[in-house]
Amino acid sequence: MAENSSLHYNVYTPENSTGINRDEILDFLFKHLDEYGDKREDIAKCVDYALSAAEGKGGAVLEAREDGKVVGALILNNTGMSGYIPENILVYVAVHSNQRGKGVGKKLVQLATETVSGSIALHVEPQNPARHLYEKMGFTNKYLEYRLQR
Repeated sequence: MAENSSLHYNVYTPENSTGINRDEILDFLFKHLDEYGDKREDIAKCVDYALSAAEGKGGAVLEAREDGKVVGALILNNTGMSGYIPENILVYVAVHSNQRGKGVGKKLVQLATETVSGSIALHVEPQNPARHLYEKMGFTNKYLEYRLQR
């Protein structure tokens, strides 16, 4: 656990998931991802994947807490690949509206980069203000993304 003033940061991995309150993190992300979020059951699949010890899976779930309440959360999944696809993908990160602009999101992303090895990819909407944080932290935009939805 890392500390920053009254904030406490916890990192959960497949090797160390003791103490995680999965439902609290799911509820937080579902509520605070705002228009960038997904269905709760999809977020749950992502958490389960991050905490899975199965070969080719894994990752990390990070949380920021203040006064015992979640004020920020991040989920990072391992891709099981290397080189042509980054080893990790930052899938979700959200910060409570009353904590935005205070460095909570930046600290979560920094801790995530320190927790895993290899490259990290992420998707961000062009209008999402968090993209400026990612750019300041060294993330670059090399590709346009196209999806065939089925």
